[in-house]
Amino acid sequence: MLRIWGRNTSSNVQKVLWCCGELDISFERIDVGGPFGGNQDAEYLALNPNGLVPTVQEGDLILWESNTICRYLAVTRHAERLYPSAPPARANVERWMDWQLSTIGPPMGALLYGLIRSKPEERDHAAIEAARRKAVAAWTIVEDALDNTPFLAGNDLTLAEIVMGTLVYRWHAFPIERPPLPNLKAWYDRMRERPAFKTHIAIPIT
Repeated sequence: MLRIWGRNTSSNVQKVLWCCGELDISFERIDVGGPFGGNQDAEYLALNPNGLVPTVQEGDLILWESNTICRYLAVTRHAERLYPSAPPARANVERWMDWQLSTIGPPMGALLYGLIRSKPEERDHAAIEAARRKAVAAWTIVEDALDNTPFLAGNDLTLAEIVMGTLVYRWHAFPIERPPLPNLKAWYDRMRERPAFKTHIAIPIT
């Protein structure tokens, strides 16, 4: 059975959990990180020297980096619908996975820490607004990309959605001003229909 180390409120862990749900993969999850700690213990660092979550183990294989884990799960389960093998289609999925890490992830992380993980009296409102503006610019790219397609890589949900699911959920949940982005909202609503999204993504943000 697949073993997953990481708290279920971590966005990176949630990617892996949603992927498992879509692929009907059984797993054992162990709470690590955040309020549970343990991620700096020697035993854990021997698995993942970064001290971050998630880490997964399947047989003798130990992996970290959430997007890589999702790729591995899709390939080993022959999940063409999530991660196509044809190079052009796969590249289209992978560019959005890379974009999630480089472009939308940083401002959404800043909003999480500014709005949720900081005490009201300690919030840096200028930094929060700067992150909000960067996130608006990034989500507008997604808005435009969805102009004539239901999902980022075509007609079906792929890993492009799975790695961004938590972020778009948080975007619509954070107490911030959001411009009308109808394609983004419709895309989000399509994700919200997925049972595994309801189970692993649409949970309280901490």
